Parts: sequence; C-alpha cells; structure tokens
Amino acid sequence: MSPMPTAFVHLRTHTEYSVVDGMLRVDDMVAAAVADGQPALAITDLSNLFGAVKFYSAARAKGLQPVLGCDLWIEPEGGAAE
Repeated sequence: MSPMPTAFVHLRTHTEYSVVDGMLRVDDMVAAAVADGQPALAITDLSNLFGAVKFYSAARAKGLQPVLGCDLWIEPEGGAAE
C-alpha cells in the first residue's frame, strides 16, 4: 500500500493588506490555490487582520478551508530590551 500524498498548504502568506511587504491580491491568491488543488490556504498579514473577511468569504466560496493568522512583533513593556 502506497502512502497518501500530502497536500501542500501555504501557512504564511502576506496579502495586499500587509502594507509593508505584501502584494498578493486575495482573489488571485485564492484562485491560484484552487487551481493548484490545495485544500486550505492561510493569510498572516503583518500587524493587521484587515483582509480577513474578504479572504474568508473568497476562500469558502471556492471550497477552500481558510486559516487566519497575523504576523506580530511583540516587545516588552517600555520598549525594546537592550
């Protein structure tokens, strides 16, 4: 018996809503994942969840399992440690 193939799922993707370092448009990203046969897709925009509703709706409409995350920078109270 051969092992089942493992599906690839992007778990760290920055969209157009990740202002500093993202350029992917949500609809284009979802369409590419569907064309590639991915069962799920994640967004992890930098310091915000502005695209969460648009992404969730687009992914569910195409049969993808949406995974929501956020790339955060956390510093100790009072600023960066030296």
